[in-house]
Amino acid sequence: MNIRANILLRVYLSFGLIVLFAVAVLIRLCDVQFVEGHKWRAMADSLSTKYINVEAARGNIYSNDGSLLATSIPEYELRMDMYAGGIADNEVFDSKVDSLALKLSEFFKDKTPKEYSRYLRSARRDSARYLLIKRKVGYQELKTIRTFPLYNVGKYTGGLIAVQQNKRIKPFKYLAARTIGYKNENVSNGVGLEGAYGEYINGESGKRLVQRISGGVWMPVNDEAEIAPKEGADIISTIDINMQDLAQSALEKQLKISDADHGTVILMEVTTGEVRAVANYTRVKEGVYEEKFNYAIGGSQDPGSTFKLASYMALLEDNKVDTNTMVATGDGTYRIPGHTIKDSHGGIGTVTVMKAFEQSANTAVAKLVNAHYQNNPSQFTDHLYDIHMNERLGLQIPGETRPVIKNPSFKSWNKNMTLPQMAYGYEMQITPLQMLTFYNAIANDGKYIAPIFVKEIRRLGNPIEQFSARVISERVCSEKTVKKLQAMLESVVTKGTGKQMGSPLYRVAGKTGTAQVADGNKGYKAKKSYQASFCGYFPADKPKYSIMVAINGPKNGYYGAAVAGPVFKEIADRIYASDMEMYNDIPNHLVGNTQAPEAKAGESKAVKKIYKSLGIKALYADKSVNGIDTNNGVPYEEHAAIKGVMPDVKGMGLKDALYLLGNAGLKTRVKGGGKVVAQSIPAGNKIGRGLLVQLELQ
Repeated sequence: MNIRANILLRVYLSFGLIVLFAVAVLIRLCDVQFVEGHKWRAMADSLSTKYINVEAARGNIYSNDGSLLATSIPEYELRMDMYAGGIADNEVFDSKVDSLALKLSEFFKDKTPKEYSRYLRSARRDSARYLLIKRKVGYQELKTIRTFPLYNVGKYTGGLIAVQQNKRIKPFKYLAARTIGYKNENVSNGVGLEGAYGEYINGESGKRLVQRISGGVWMPVNDEAEIAPKEGADIISTIDINMQDLAQSALEKQLKISDADHGTVILMEVTTGEVRAVANYTRVKEGVYEEKFNYAIGGSQDPGSTFKLASYMALLEDNKVDTNTMVATGDGTYRIPGHTIKDSHGGIGTVTVMKAFEQSANTAVAKLVNAHYQNNPSQFTDHLYDIHMNERLGLQIPGETRPVIKNPSFKSWNKNMTLPQMAYGYEMQITPLQMLTFYNAIANDGKYIAPIFVKEIRRLGNPIEQFSARVISERVCSEKTVKKLQAMLESVVTKGTGKQMGSPLYRVAGKTGTAQVADGNKGYKAKKSYQASFCGYFPADKPKYSIMVAINGPKNGYYGAAVAGPVFKEIADRIYASDMEMYNDIPNHLVGNTQAPEAKAGESKAVKKIYKSLGIKALYADKSVNGIDTNNGVPYEEHAAIKGVMPDVKGMGLKDALYLLGNAGLKTRVKGGGKVVAQSIPAGNKIGRGLLVQLELQ
């Protein structure tokens, strides 16, 4: 054999061996991939584990009266291990899978029993260890599902895996929604109380070991977390849920009547600075309003005539004028270089400062401020800066807009126009809450405090932090000036533009406001739009609550008294009617009445409190009573409940009647409204638990 043939033989032999080896490798790869693939994939998955965070249940948010405003409830994602211990046997699985499919179909009503059966059997063939059954399942639903066939084989052995998640809910839904706020992945800091106090509410996450299974799904290795999460702390807000409901309904009703773009209402307790209600509504379509933006703290614009209170404060404090100083309004116009200031109601002649304030004369305040401060405008603006009106209030919730109150150092300061226009609330930007806080200071005898929304943080029922209103300024002006301003505000309601807000039962102090709103860069000369407002407090002789109402873009009228006033009055009247502490002189309004007002039968303590407030004496009383009027007073007859005997609920309101009957173990059916006039089981009859009694009310 020659050398060439020898070399070729070796080459062919080597190449053949390489090809043979390659074929062997290919065969083995196919065997691993397709024949033994399931085994090796399962092994690979079993070696892939990691720890994931387990979200803690967020703390609750409560109202001032203990009502639950926001809470976390457990919500479950249901999965199924098709080869769990209790159902690993094919005979067990096959005998009950159709029954399980029927139950799931009847319970969820999203698939037919056949579809569920095919779904479960297919997953069984695929050896699914983490099959999705249903998302967003409540705790009570889970309790029922655990009784279904297969799932009731035994705890952790029936294949059912419930992965707990936490769902945030607001029991009162839309009440105080913007104040409560929310937290989600798209908003880094959150909104409202949820965002501001996230550090407390969020709690501490736990850890859970999970294992990757077929399909890239991560399944918990253990039913319980390795490191348990720590629940968040609870927030006790200052919001009163009844006042909040009242504020929202009154505002929404008026927005629809006036066909306005948006509006806000803020209700605050004078001495404590605690905000009892904040309502904000935006028109989303014709006649429909929703909470989209917190105008109370973020809606900064020209306040208009409500700012005149601050202007007169400066004038009075500097002894430039007194309430009886005369000022000429002429024909209701005041010409300054580049602009003419007008009174919307026309001229009122030469009047006192008190009268000018009552009638909200723009010309009067503009003339006075311009005349006395034109040569030294800083003297005027320093009053506002000294009490920090140019600064944020430092609220407990995010979103507050910084107020813009000019001084002569501003580039936009116009030496001819800015000062007189500031006098009646233009060329500045102030939010409704910032304006209310100033009025609240006047009601609070000059003490200027920042509003608060949260008064306490609790963990496991124990206070860990408490809050009170921060004092911005101990006194915005002298006591003498405060008294004059209080008299001026009350005079607006008794004699001026705010007469509609008056009441024969209690005294009101406040100021109407009507401001033209600038249309972006187009200014005030574009399509005219207005903000109608009313800011005040009550009772004027002993202020307890201050209220700000601001309604923007009304189409049916635009004056503050007509548009914003009804909201203030409805809220004030309803609060006064329900607050016993304000009933100081009710007997004076009952002169000439010889008969006591009718009272429903019921719990004696409540009835006695009402009659005492009305100046009517009680002769004697017991736990459950019927009130009987006499010339000498109101005696009370005892109606104590006796076990096993039907109580007499005639004359009672539904709440008291249901309380007695419920304690007696009776079921009730109610017809009508008012007080009970008839009961199907006569009083004194023997009764047993579970009996049905029908009540007729009139």
